Amino acid sequence: MSTQRYRTSLMAGLALMLSLPAQLPAQNAAPARPKITGISHAAYYVSDLQKSLAFWHDFFGFDEYYSLPKKDSKDTRIAFIKINDQQHVELFNEPSPHPPNMMNHVCFTVDNLEAMRAYLRSKGIDVKPGDGSKTRAGDYAFMIKDPDGTLIEFVQTLPDGMEAKAAGKFEPSTRISDKIYHVGFLVGNSEKAMDFYGKILGFQETWRGGANPKELSWINMRVPDGTDYVEFMLYRKLPDTFGTKNHMSLLVPDVPKAVAELQSRPTFKDYGKELKVAVGVNQKRQVNIYDPDGTRVELMEGNTITGKPTPPSTAPPPPPAHD
Repeated sequence: MSTQRYRTSLMAGLALMLSLPAQLPAQNAAPARPKITGISHAAYYVSDLQKSLAFWHDFFGFDEYYSLPKKDSKDTRIAFIKINDQQHVELFNEPSPHPPNMMNHVCFTVDNLEAMRAYLRSKGIDVKPGDGSKTRAGDYAFMIKDPDGTLIEFVQTLPDGMEAKAAGKFEPSTRISDKIYHVGFLVGNSEKAMDFYGKILGFQETWRGGANPKELSWINMRVPDGTDYVEFMLYRKLPDTFGTKNHMSLLVPDVPKAVAELQSRPTFKDYGKELKVAVGVNQKRQVNIYDPDGTRVELMEGNTITGKPTPPSTAPPPPPAHD
């Protein structure tokens, strides 16, 4: 072949390659998991909204920063208690449909809600397609259930949502804490929970412990793109009451100081219970406080009393309480 014919053939081949459609293997790849950055909120049913508001506002020092009315009524259905610009507590002013469980749901913040829908569907989880609508609070959100039936919500906050509009507001100096540290809930099958939160959602185990050295009681799982975590409250048999297990933990720098502050408030006499500082199995100081419906709110320090990490338990978890 002459040099000229070789050059002509080479140019023709390059032109053909450039004209072919590009192969896009990423189109066939499974959707990537979007970022899960933290706990947005935890929600609980309350039997007496005014008593619960007094507990959170008058005793704990937080502000209610908005509420949503019941359908066709001026009565409040959900009261929102602000913890910080990214976290809050929701109080559902209605009876629990599954007593004694007073927990409604726990919600995680994501950076892209539609990407989360697609990702979960790719993992075989039944998620309805989005329709572009917003929640009554003005954000994007949807819910699913975890293997234990606990309601899990994902939310993408929007600039025109109620939470965003309240940024920098409703943060009084009376707040006993400025952060939700973790949310705990009952788990009857630790293996399935680890598969869901760990393998699918990307949570990372940070510690495990137990009241009994022969059997595991708790597993802490941190969100993949933040510092908040959930605590699996393992069980052999469901307890008669759920309020101690399905709980919330608020972070404080100094538990004894926080207790002294609460005891100095006029509403402490209305609380009517002892505030007992203890050191947990995790070697962190904490105090348990209960709302009017018996739901536990735990004040906890972020560091151990030794300044060193507490070794995790090597005990086995209880046998699965359900399939």
